[in-house]
Formats: sequence, structure tokens, C-alpha cells
Amino acid sequence: MAPKDEETYVGLDISSSKVVCVVGLHQQDSALPSIIGLGVSPTSGVRKGVVVDVEETVSSITAALEEAERMSGIAIERATIAVDGAHIQSLNSKGVIAVSRADHEITKEELVRVEQASTAIQLESNRQILQVIPRNYSVDGQSGITDPVGMSGIRLEVDTHIITGLSPALKNLQNAVFRSGVQINSQLIVPIAAARTVLTKKQMELGVALVHLGSQTTGIAVYNEGKLSYTNIIPMGSNNITKDLVYGLRTGIEIAEQVKIKYGTAQHPSPRDQLKIDLSEFGGKGVVAKNDVDKIIFARLSEIFELAAKEITKIDQHQQLSAGVVLTGGGAKMTEIAEFAKGFVKLPTAVGSSQKYTGVSDKITDPAYAVAIGLMLEDMDIPKTSKSRSFDGAIGRIGHKAKAIFKRLMP
Repeated sequence: MAPKDEETYVGLDISSSKVVCVVGLHQQDSALPSIIGLGVSPTSGVRKGVVVDVEETVSSITAALEEAERMSGIAIERATIAVDGAHIQSLNSKGVIAVSRADHEITKEELVRVEQASTAIQLESNRQILQVIPRNYSVDGQSGITDPVGMSGIRLEVDTHIITGLSPALKNLQNAVFRSGVQINSQLIVPIAAARTVLTKKQMELGVALVHLGSQTTGIAVYNEGKLSYTNIIPMGSNNITKDLVYGLRTGIEIAEQVKIKYGTAQHPSPRDQLKIDLSEFGGKGVVAKNDVDKIIFARLSEIFELAAKEITKIDQHQQLSAGVVLTGGGAKMTEIAEFAKGFVKLPTAVGSSQKYTGVSDKITDPAYAVAIGLMLEDMDIPKTSKSRSFDGAIGRIGHKAKAIFKRLMP
């Protein structure tokens, strides 16, 4: 158990290929938390960011939680989770209210009211608001205000970025987490969580686009003048490259994945490259040309970054992104990926790093863990009053373990 002058926070990333649980320990005399627990478990219960098999997802979440608990020595009862999938949509909105207090002083209650006013938008019956993110406020026509609490005025306005998702998809995700014995503190879409880990305030002020290359989705978050301007999720990721290699090389998915990891390079294929790859190195049969592998990777990566560049251009701020593009996710580990992406987005491009965090595992520097770390940081920002302690998590997980044992005993 953490000492009284220390607090623990948990990020739970349930992606299309794996579940990652990060436990952070924040000491009062330290600006940043130290990562004391990391749990990773593969999953096949999520497809393109959406839960398609609740039981499989619950098992994967439970395995990741248990590994993180063993490493950290902390019983995990609550967490902030990631939301993914092409069903996520976003828009910018405005809200306006009259300040109700007699002395016209703006309070936190007024902020809640004006943000609620900005959510008066038309939504499909099966869609719900996931998050409302204030961008800036205006008081009596004075714009560009970050925090109007304590100011005096008659008319309060807010510009917000509203993120919505399909209710069934959100409910299935929440159900899987609850059945794993964990209560949800907050939810954050994948690219925003990754941005919390790797982007600096200076980058956000200058203008920057984060592109998260996941296994089956690619998330985009654009910041300008320190504020979130645009988000989107493309239903395509690095796993599409693996599938292309399966068909192109006529081999199994495990071998294709290993070929991609060892020999995959983000570059234009060169006919001069005469290198041959012996698939027996990975337990397969036959020999393939490295140039053929390059062609397959080039075609799919080109498609992904063409789509990403199109999304970034949509916001009509392309020339204002002075800090360029930052890449995260497992797909960002491919050799030469930053230079490759630069050719499509036409902006300075780099792979994001989370090296500023300390902890028990060197894996925290891997761009594949940027989302889970960002979720842990989001968990830190939630007021303690909204995180009342609960034993529902521990009870729920015990119940799931008992059910799993019972299933194994069944003939």
C-alpha cells in the first residue's frame, strides 16, 4: 500500500491487439509520477477498437490487471480507460448563458451551465456525448479567456470540442471493464490520451498533429494555440500491413508479423535490393524477396498516411502546425517511419517519446504504451472527491476468477 503522502493512479488501454494497464505513483515532492506497475495481455475480443467478444475482453483485462497488481503491489479498483473505434465522431460547438449571480461573478457552476449549453446539438438516437472539452471562454465579448472563474460579467460564452460515440459500443466497453471488477473514473479517446504523454505545452501552442498508429485504427488529434481543434479515428492500422504480408507472401499471420517486425522498413521499394528472406528463420517455408516485402508495406503505409494527411488538412490550419506531426503507437516503431510520413503530411515529423517518466520497466519508453501512460496522467487530474473508494472492484474480480475456475472444471 502506498504511503499517505503518495497517491496511485491507473490507466487502462483496451486496444485491438492487447490490454495495457499502467500504475503510476505520485509523490508530493515530485512533478511527475513514477510508473510502478505495468500489465500487458493480448486480446482477440476487440476489433477495430470496438468490443466484439465481452468474455474474451474481460479475461484479457483481468490478466493485465493481475500482472500490474503483482508488479506494483497495489490492488486496482478504479481506472481511467481508453475509447477507440471509427464510431467516434467530434465537432466544435458554442454555448452562451447569462451570468445568474446578482453580483455577476462567474463561478464554477456557471462554467458547468455554459458547457451544458454547448451540448444542445442534434444527435442520432444511438449516439451519446462522451466528452466535452472547453477550448476557450468569452466574457461580455472579451475572447481568449482560459479560466473565467472569479471574473465579472453578464454574458458568458464557451467554445467546446465535443466527442461522441455510438451508445452500444460504449456500453459494451464499459460492461467489459465493470465485469473485470474495475470502476471507471474517466474515459478518454486514444489520440488525446497519447497526446497527454508525448506532447509539450509549447508544441500545442505552436500547433501540432498527433497521429497514433495502432494495430487496427489510426487516431488523430490536432492542437492549435494550446487547444484541441480536431480529432478523428481511421479504421486502419499496422495490423493491415501484417494481413497484406500474409496474402502477398502466402504465409501464416505469425510469420508475417515477425517478418514485418524484423525486416519492415518505411521506404520506397528499390529494385536494386536483392536481399532474400528465408522464412525458415521464423518457422516457415520458402524464400521471399525483401523488395516484395517493401512493396507491400509501402502500399499500405501510403494509404494510411494519405488518409491521415487528408484529415489534418481538413481543419484548414495546415500551415499553422509549426510543431509538425508526432507519431505514437506500435506502428510508429517501424524503421524510417517519421521520414516516410513527412513525405505525405508535408510537415516536420518525429516519433513521440515518453522517456521523461521513471519506473520499473524500460518498456514505458515504447510508443506503443503512450496511450496507457496518458490515461494514467488523466487519472491524476480527476478531483479526489469524485474518486470515492469502493470495494466493488475487488469483489467483481473475485467473482470473475471464480467463474473462470468453474468453467475450467466443466467437462
